[in-house]
Order: sequence, then structure tokens, then C-alpha cells
Amino acid sequence: MGYVFNAVDAQHYQRWVGDSKNRLALELETGLMRSMLRPVFGESLLDVGCGTGESIRPYLGKGINLTGIDPSAPMLEIARENLGHRVDFHRGYAEDLPFGDNAFNHVSLFLTLEFVGDPVEAVAEACRVARDSIFIGILNRHSAYVTRLRARRLVRSSVYDSARFFSVGEVRKIVFSLLGQVPFSWRTVLQLPFVPPGICFRMEASGYLGKSPFGGFAGIHAIPVPKFTAMPLTLKTMVEKNAAAANRVASCSRYHNEKKQARPEKAKNNAAYK
Repeated sequence: MGYVFNAVDAQHYQRWVGDSKNRLALELETGLMRSMLRPVFGESLLDVGCGTGESIRPYLGKGINLTGIDPSAPMLEIARENLGHRVDFHRGYAEDLPFGDNAFNHVSLFLTLEFVGDPVEAVAEACRVARDSIFIGILNRHSAYVTRLRARRLVRSSVYDSARFFSVGEVRKIVFSLLGQVPFSWRTVLQLPFVPPGICFRMEASGYLGKSPFGGFAGIHAIPVPKFTAMPLTLKTMVEKNAAAANRVASCSRYHNEKKQARPEKAKNNAAYK
């Protein structure tokens, strides 16, 4: 089991989201997710580690069957207050999802992998319940953005004291170890953490910086292509004794030749009865 947000963490996150500067960063992150994870009308989406529901909000009102799961009761309480009955919320852990195989078209883990107890098992569970695609949003450990978060821990404590940060390469290794070399793509935002948010938002919204490996937030999209393993089966049949060398062995061609030769004689016999 990883880190589970308590009531204090939940309230702090609500205040963080309410700050206009942080809101811009969140819009960049969810905007990247929307550009990579595109469920269509009638499909289903599971958000693992949904928190207060901010990562589900962009998909509201689009005819998508939305489900969220999180281990934190305080976070889920806020999520239900914010989104109501438009999302089916569950309490549970990423490493043990209470859903059947291929239960959803799409699965997302938005800033979730940092706080789970077993990242490989969390991704494995997401792959198990997804039919069409998986989105993983992480705070890139190779970025200046994460370096600043780590520096802040020296001054005051936060939930990031318990976080484990990943790189795109590390997530790729996990996905490929589970699914093989399936279609895999990634992009980043939050390239310029020290630039004023408004300017940063305009520069990054253009998309030109998306392939930088040093962006603070990385969006990763994988398609779990089905794989089938063929197992050899032993067929049990009756085997006749081998024919003697002097005997002629019947073949399909011989059968058809003999049948062809019999046709004129059969026709002659039929004529005798007329």
C-alpha cells in the first residue's frame, strides 16, 4: 500500500487547485491528457487514483461512462461534492482493482503512480481492465519542476515527501515488460517552471515544446495490443498398419481417375434399361 491522502491533504489540494497559477498548470496537464486520451461517445473511462475528480472533469458531458477509484475517503468525498452522480466513484487501490478483465475502453493514472505501493502492479492492473488504451500522467523526475518540488521538501513537509518520481523511460520499461513493445507515445508540458504562468501557458499551448524530455509533467499513452499464445496439442487418431511394399496405396488422384473411368460403363448400363 502506498501513501493515502488524509483529510488535511485533501483540503490542502483543494486550496492548491483554487490558486490561479496552479490552475494554469493543471490546465496544461489535463489538456495534454485530452490530446492523447480521446474516448468517444458511448465508451467508458476509468480514472485510477481520481482524487477530488479534477482529472475526470474534462470528460464530463461528453457521453462517456466515467468511473473513478481512489483509496482516500476524504478525497472521494470532495469528488462526490464536486461532480455529483455524473461519475461512478469507488474506494480501492490501484494494485487491486475491483473490476473484471477488459471492463473499460480506457484507463488513466493521472499523477497516481507517484503514490502507489507497487507501481508495476498498478500498471499491470490498468492493463488488465483496459481494452483500448492506457494513459499515465507523471511528474518527470528529470525536470526542473520536480527539482523545485524536492527543494521545497527541505523547507516544509508535503505529500511529495512520500512520492516516488519516474521518468518516461522508466514507465516505458514497465509497460513493455507487461505488454511487449506495444504502440507507445509520450509528450510533456511544464517546460518552464520559472517563467510566469501566463507566458508559460501561451508558449506551451502551441505544442512546439512537447517532445522535450525535461518537461515537468509527462503524458504517456499505450495501446495494449492483444497477444495470443499458440499451444501445441497432441491429436489422438486411429493409425492403420503400413501397407506392404507390393500393395498399391490409394491416393486422391487414383480415386478420381478410377471414378472417371467408371462413368462411361455406368452410362452404358443405364442405357440398357431404357
